[in-house]
Amino acid sequence: MTIRERVWQAIEQGDTEEGLRILAQAKQTDDHEQLFYVAELYRELGHLEEAKEIVETLIGLYPDEGSLYMFAAEMMIDLDEEEEAIELLLEIQASDQNFLQAQLLLADLYQLQALDEVAEQKLLAAYKQAPEEMILTYALGEFYLQQGAYNKAIPYLKRAFYSGEDFGTIDVGLALAEAYSATGQFEEALALYEQSADEKKMSPTTMHQFGLTAYQAKDYVVAIEQLEAVKTLDPDFTSVYAPLAAAYEAEGRLDEALETVKTGMKLDEFNDALPLLAGRLALKKQAYEQAEPYLRQAMALNPANVEALQVLSMLLREQDRPEELLELILHAREFEEVDVLFTWHEAYAHAALERYDEAAKKYEEAYMSFREDGDFLAEYGLFLLEEGQRARALLLLRQALQQNSARTDLIEVVASLEAE
Repeated sequence: MTIRERVWQAIEQGDTEEGLRILAQAKQTDDHEQLFYVAELYRELGHLEEAKEIVETLIGLYPDEGSLYMFAAEMMIDLDEEEEAIELLLEIQASDQNFLQAQLLLADLYQLQALDEVAEQKLLAAYKQAPEEMILTYALGEFYLQQGAYNKAIPYLKRAFYSGEDFGTIDVGLALAEAYSATGQFEEALALYEQSADEKKMSPTTMHQFGLTAYQAKDYVVAIEQLEAVKTLDPDFTSVYAPLAAAYEAEGRLDEALETVKTGMKLDEFNDALPLLAGRLALKKQAYEQAEPYLRQAMALNPANVEALQVLSMLLREQDRPEELLELILHAREFEEVDVLFTWHEAYAHAALERYDEAAKKYEEAYMSFREDGDFLAEYGLFLLEEGQRARALLLLRQALQQNSARTDLIEVVASLEAE
């Protein structure tokens, strides 16, 4: 029976002290291979100080043996002694067979210390020395992926993926899919996600990314399938609800979209994007009474939510509620939200309340931003006509018709002005 078998047999029988006694006895040897073996067992059992003591002795005896430095460095990491681990790894020479693995571990440690440039240098140096080592190719791709440098990541990940090498539990295809998706290459990403889905079970996070990619590729059926699967596996995965609702919306399934958002709002009650989406969906369903409370909820959560302000301002305008519209715009300006659309709406509201001088000022302010918007030109032109500015009104109404020749209501007005 080996030392390992004797130790584990004692531990499994509930006699941990006997297991440690066997190890302590085995440590009393001049056989250096057995000493290393004992150190490994101590580490397995979580007795890192004992393992560390043995390895330090062995390093003194074999100062050029890289595997000892690797083993010691890994234990330093287990002990949260990263600086000591780095010092040990730097001792491993380029000629040592453990050098490349040491560079990978060094890069990880430097990344943990936010020394990304140093980490990159270590990986590039190792890659330059052994470009045929696919694990280094993958490591560089993964490094750039984590840094958000997706275009840099793709060539390395692509080379590693198509090398056909087995990376064990690492799924290079999924990493490449993520990089493709982040750079807008949705079709390529989708093919890789689908391949992985056929071959193995994916985590909720990966399925979420798969669903987002399918949505971006306009494959809404697949998007719904993947995002619903995430919701089933982990209902508290709150970031799934907005894109799932958007996919349902794209498929015209508005009731399911709205129900999805409502569920998300219960779980993520401080996310202002969800009530905004609920408000937009309610408007699409022409459920105006439902829409307004959702939009106001979004604004209560985030007073500077410009989109919620814009959508609500459009609703108030369509419902001919100028006083409330002006209150909303005042609220927006209090939070320093200066959107030119609000200036246009402000002009409309003042005109509706017969504050014509104020309306004229606001229309003129908005003109530079909306001088190519047919609806604005028509509205401003008709306002000027009411104010007796017939020449300027005719000019703007002609421009409005150029932008939108389907505005038959303006043709008669323009013809009448031209006949004068």
